[in-house]
Amino acid sequence: MRDQKPYQAKIPDKFYFKIGEVSKIAGLPGHVLRFWETEFKRIKPRRTETGQRSYTKKDIEIILEIKHLLHEKKFTIDGARKYINAKTAAESPNARQLLEDLRTELTDIRKLLDDN
Repeated sequence: MRDQKPYQAKIPDKFYFKIGEVSKIAGLPGHVLRFWETEFKRIKPRRTETGQRSYTKKDIEIILEIKHLLHEKKFTIDGARKYINAKTAAESPNARQLLEDLRTELTDIRKLLDDN
């Protein structure tokens, strides 16, 4: 697991998790997870053909962070949302710059291939 935070639980090595599995990992009822999906746009479980939610490890990490903010740090839902959005915004410029650099590199490679 990446940098271990004190509020993270052991997440099994799988790609996708059903809502019941996430509920057990996070120690939260399913209705709370469904409510948080509406409040926090970063939780985006994909849906299977039968309509079941399918969470990724990243979704679970966000859920555990939200639980930590709400239950242990005593944030309000609005405060936790603002905190997570601010944290995401702080990380975004690095990702944006990385994508711009990657695009420049790929453009240079394409020019080299076209010249040959």
